[in-house]
Amino acid sequence: MRRRWAVIAGVAAAAVGATVAAVALPASAPTSPAASASVAPPSVATAEVVRTDLVDRSDVDGTLGHARPSVIVGHGGTLTWLPRTGAVIRRGQRVHGVDGHAVPLLYGSVPLWRALGVGSRGRDVLLLERNLAALGHHLTVDEHYTWTTARAVRSWQRELRMPRTGVVNPGDAVVAPGPLRITAVRGTLGAPARGTVLTGTGTERRVTVRLPVTRQALAKVRAKVRIELPGGRATTGRVTRIGTLATAAPSEDPGAGEGTRTATVPVEIALDRPSAAGRLDGAPVTVGFAGATRKGVLAVPVNALTAGDTGGYAVEAVPGGPIPVRLGLFADGKVEVSGPGLAAGMRVEVPSP
Repeated sequence: MRRRWAVIAGVAAAAVGATVAAVALPASAPTSPAASASVAPPSVATAEVVRTDLVDRSDVDGTLGHARPSVIVGHGGTLTWLPRTGAVIRRGQRVHGVDGHAVPLLYGSVPLWRALGVGSRGRDVLLLERNLAALGHHLTVDEHYTWTTARAVRSWQRELRMPRTGVVNPGDAVVAPGPLRITAVRGTLGAPARGTVLTGTGTERRVTVRLPVTRQALAKVRAKVRIELPGGRATTGRVTRIGTLATAAPSEDPGAGEGTRTATVPVEIALDRPSAAGRLDGAPVTVGFAGATRKGVLAVPVNALTAGDTGGYAVEAVPGGPIPVRLGLFADGKVEVSGPGLAAGMRVEVPSP
């Protein structure tokens, strides 16, 4: 700025001299306040040298949606009731209707794949008994289908207006890990309950990212990430699942050749504040994965850097002049700097806005 001011002042002095000669003012004529103001040094914008933590982030495109996609298939009979798209169904509630009776939702991870009756044993029996107990029926919860289990099942079947057989068949209930949000209705009332009847998801908000396998090290389960939402809003989340099966898709790199494909793995992220996403669904987002971290370092805005007189970089202290600096990590518009004479709280010159 001093060099720039010297040039400005020189040009201004020459202009004042030419004006004096043109009007033949005496040498002793006083300078007007307006003339003095016209050559006042320009204001200088500054920024503070701060001590902070810097985190290098890699941004990857993702999609905001819901967790746990599900496909509900029919097992025979005629469809007599279907939910609306967007409906949320919870344990014990009707998912769809077949032959005039309700097909309810049970929570679990094991499908009902066989007929269950007295003498059956296994994880599917345990799932059924846990759900019956949660719905208020009295029985022993284990992996054994006993007469007590059959009595609870007959009570449950009476509530559903089903034949009270004490036996549970695969089409008698839908199993999902939790509440079910209907995303599409595929079946038709009066049509056979076969094939895909409904599709759905869980109710938890999730961001899904297709992360290139070459950058897979960025994602760690429970690691915190930054999420930029449409409209300039931002929130945070944590990685909940990293897929292990890589799939190839056309590369989005503009520099890649035509036909180039990139192997990616799916990464799921749970929002720390689901309400921050509002009603957005299927919206594009940007996920910032944390990389290198530098704690308690001096940093300045990147645009505060100038070329040093002997090479390298410097910052222009105000007051004080140029201070040579060594550069470290760049992150979030700042750069780590170090050098003799540099201290937190100093002001350095930055380009005027």
